[in-house]
Amino acid sequence: MSAFHCVTGWTTFDNEWIGVTIKEVAERAQIRPTARFATFRCGDGYTTSHPVNVLYDSDVLLTYQWDGKPLPIEHGGPVRLLVPKRYAYKSAKWVRAITFTDEEELGYWEVRGYSNTADPLTEDRYSF
Repeated sequence: MSAFHCVTGWTTFDNEWIGVTIKEVAERAQIRPTARFATFRCGDGYTTSHPVNVLYDSDVLLTYQWDGKPLPIEHGGPVRLLVPKRYAYKSAKWVRAITFTDEEELGYWEVRGYSNTADPLTEDRYSF
């Protein structure tokens, strides 16, 4: 169970997500030990990135099920990234590829002035 925070100010609580952890994906892919970041590329061209130490939290998932049902397309199905401790723009919809890199690539919103850390508890919305 986790909360889901939108940068516009709303939050939903007690969401039940089913998926695979990013740590498991990285282990199965046998990523390079020097890879410190991951960039997520989506079906609509959207991108976002995170440090792997954030992604390796046990609640960070590539999720395909929400509250007991397949993840609806309008909410990112069939597969979306879920990073509960960050604003939702860091939880990319329609994930199609993950690239593990040594250097971080800023994503769609981050290059437009949104915070790269996106912490809802501190209301960290903008990078300026």
